[in-house]
Amino acid sequence: MRRVTPLEGEEAHHRALESLYATAPINGLFESELEIVAPGVSRIRFTLDERHFHAAGAAHGTGYFKMLDDAAFYAANSLVTDRFLLTTAFNLLFTRPLGAGPVVAEGRWISGKRRVYVADARLVDASGEEVARGTGTFMRSRIPLATLPGYRAA
Repeated sequence: MRRVTPLEGEEAHHRALESLYATAPINGLFESELEIVAPGVSRIRFTLDERHFHAAGAAHGTGYFKMLDDAAFYAANSLVTDRFLLTTAFNLLFTRPLGAGPVVAEGRWISGKRRVYVADARLVDASGEEVARGTGTFMRSRIPLATLPGYRAA
């Protein structure tokens, strides 16, 4: 019989962040799944459809922001085990329109290890083309991660 051991440390924190993402009410509007790949690195797979489009038939900028902000945020929060981070600023660069289908947001921590963190993210469409990029700053909040109902190890 194989013995199952509970997750500990960094791995437990990463799985708990994935759970937190999955339970956030906003994610009911976006078919998506978060993976913390490594400390400071996240990947979110999204599926876009016509509900996310503007009047000209492509993904609205709010969707780009959501995907980029989430990927950068979780890359940064993967390094913080006690507090929820808050986005304080985010800059976007749109390079191509997105239609319906799969898209991947890849987030990466850049700097900061105390109070303010900087992370960037990029969106890649189904053909492998980068369609947008963003950089954000994130600040430690007073909200303990352990008090958030969705934050739990799998």
